[in-house]
Amino acid sequence: MAPFRKFNRAVLLASGGLDSSVTAALAHEAGHELLWLTIDYGQRHAVEIDRARQLANAMQAVKHTVLAVDLRKLGGSALTAELPVPKDRSSGERNRGIPITYVPGRNLVFLSLAAAYAEAEGASIIYFGANVVDYSGYPDCRPEFIRAFEAAVAAGTKAGVEGTALRVCAPLLDMTKADIILAGVRLGAPLHLTHSCYDPVGDLACGGCDSCVIRREGFAKAGVEDPTRYAVP
Repeated sequence: MAPFRKFNRAVLLASGGLDSSVTAALAHEAGHELLWLTIDYGQRHAVEIDRARQLANAMQAVKHTVLAVDLRKLGGSALTAELPVPKDRSSGERNRGIPITYVPGRNLVFLSLAAAYAEAEGASIIYFGANVVDYSGYPDCRPEFIRAFEAAVAAGTKAGVEGTALRVCAPLLDMTKADIILAGVRLGAPLHLTHSCYDPVGDLACGGCDSCVIRREGFAKAGVEDPTRYAVP
């Protein structure tokens, strides 16, 4: 007999960034109560963990779990090793190849942990803020990766074997950054609490990393004031 599943309960992979906060707002709009899961993986921009806590509180998460997995021991990325973060790249440069800010296996690890958490809590959905439109070339943000992961979970978990599929929902997948921002505004998401920068300067976002540039362009295109304080105006 399949275990009882709470079909209105979902796990949210919450980074403290713009995309995951808007994903949370969309999940709430769809009627889900959310278990927030934030991964402290030794990232350069650890300020996002504190922002995730603030967002979880502001957006009334049922529960917020911060899980430590030290990916700095593996390295291989500017976010987990002493490597320079690329700055002031054009959209053409961002769309060529996989950047050094890619963390090897990060979303595979994160989704695996979220799937384990969902199975333990009886949740039926993982919400994940992946996006393939305004992104930096990460292969683990693509729809084919998400579908392959769902298949692996169906084959390799107790819930899957007993016939209860775990679904990965990525509602931002085909949205532009401007559309994501406008959705957040419509839903009243606390965008002023979100953090996007890969290489913060104290309390300020650097203003020049790929994530800052994509964020700034998105707010400009949306015609919405960006509440972020940048080191480079």
